Amino acid sequence: MQDQKDKNFPVGRVLLTLGGAALTSALTAALAWANYSRRAIPHHMALPQAVSGERREINGRAGRLSYYVAGEGAPLLLIHTVNAAASAYKIRPLFEHYRQHRRVYAPDMPGFGFSDRSARDYTPRLYTDAIVDMLDQIASDLGPQPIDALAVSLGCEFLTRAASEHPERFRSLALVSPTGFDRRRKRSGEPGDVMGNPGLRDFLNFPLWSRPLFDLLNSRPSASYFLKKTFGSYEAIDQGLLEYDYLTSHQPDAQNAPYAFVSGTLFSADIKRIYEALELPVWLAYGICGQFNDFSGVGLIQGRPNWTVTVFATGALPYFDQTDTFTMLYDRFLEMQKQAHT
Repeated sequence: MQDQKDKNFPVGRVLLTLGGAALTSALTAALAWANYSRRAIPHHMALPQAVSGERREINGRAGRLSYYVAGEGAPLLLIHTVNAAASAYKIRPLFEHYRQHRRVYAPDMPGFGFSDRSARDYTPRLYTDAIVDMLDQIASDLGPQPIDALAVSLGCEFLTRAASEHPERFRSLALVSPTGFDRRRKRSGEPGDVMGNPGLRDFLNFPLWSRPLFDLLNSRPSASYFLKKTFGSYEAIDQGLLEYDYLTSHQPDAQNAPYAFVSGTLFSADIKRIYEALELPVWLAYGICGQFNDFSGVGLIQGRPNWTVTVFATGALPYFDQTDTFTMLYDRFLEMQKQAHT
């Protein structure tokens, strides 16, 4: 008799009811968070300058671009990484160090900081064009001359592309923890191809949940979690950077560019070809701590006469942890290039 009752027990109906209840709860929670995001989370926070020096703006191929400039001497262009909460603060230690004896330029890349954050198509081409805009501005200020340029993480892909298209405008490149050296990813596609999923980018940008999702991604706990992956530990996180990341991600339209990053569409499918083709002097510097340190494919360029490789026992931003050592080694690289051409 009991067996017959068990056979007739409506298991499917119960599971359907439970599933419906879970879905209802999830939708209720999502709507509650969306309402909280709209009403309680500030999206117009006061944003101070990321670095010292004068902040200027230009309008060029990449639209309205904000940049910082300071110091006197040979020009040095610094390009920050691009992620969910990027800005020129990401290269602050280098800007503050080199402004003492060089003319240093550091843009907020498109979609970040004080630059244009409008809803538009954020692509590797846009970021490469922003670098070319900065080259034009430097030439306007100081006259046409090859310059030294340094970029970080994904910013290295954009700088390398600009250098491959305009090699005569660069004296040397420094690539700090660049993306594209993971041996498991092919990234030797056709020129101009990108990685990622445009469908995911469009989904993330849907107005109903675009900003609430971004607010979740850039809560203080979430920001700490991702910086821990970058620096290698919670203790190593630069607290000034953590605070600035929170401020810069709580601005109007702050989600537009980061969603191109999250969806992967800012990563170039052909970047390994571009790295291999470089003939300029290149300093490759990267840290081995943290979780953004896969350089298993560094053999791609190791041993090439124009590449110098330095490994730091730090996270992905070694100049935050070891500013003096980093700048000493970078200066040594630059001096070697100078001597080689005299």
